Amino acid sequence: MKKCALGFLSAVMLFVPLFGVAQEPAGVREALRNLTSERTNHTSFTFDHDMLESATGFLNDGEGPPMQLNSITVENYRYHEPAFYIPENMHALVDSFNAAGWKHLVDRNVSPREATTPQKPLTDLWLHFTGADIDNVLVLIRGTRQMSVIQVSGQLRPLDLVHLSGHFGIPKVDPNAVMVPAPPGK
Repeated sequence: MKKCALGFLSAVMLFVPLFGVAQEPAGVREALRNLTSERTNHTSFTFDHDMLESATGFLNDGEGPPMQLNSITVENYRYHEPAFYIPENMHALVDSFNAAGWKHLVDRNVSPREATTPQKPLTDLWLHFTGADIDNVLVLIRGTRQMSVIQVSGQLRPLDLVHLSGHFGIPKVDPNAVMVPAPPGK
């Protein structure tokens, strides 16, 4: 599943609200576990602050100040049968993030039918800001038989997200993806 977002950078610049440091909103874990009714195999791994410190030179290719990452967590859910993503549970996930002040970006070319039974990977991106910097990111990639959740915590500039792509299990940025702010309530 390699779909991620490059087109979201211009949309990211549209959102610069002043919020405090965010933690994962209440209800997100439950909503992620219940997005489908399919049986799943779940795996995850986390790179903590110390592990990321040792990779600083690898991630910061001398362009601007170094990223201040706290952690990167990657979770993979593999389904035994093609997944049907339950719309009400997706709405509960979106509502949890909206209530906590996160901004949601989505692929503008997705129909409601395709959102429930994707034929190709679909990407949702949630960002939380402190001033103009991003302090938390959650990327949700939903596919036919797999779902991936990537969480990045730390002080990031929007361009840092591009530098992280392709590393630590984070999908490579797809230059053809067109991410736009989600419509209200989505």
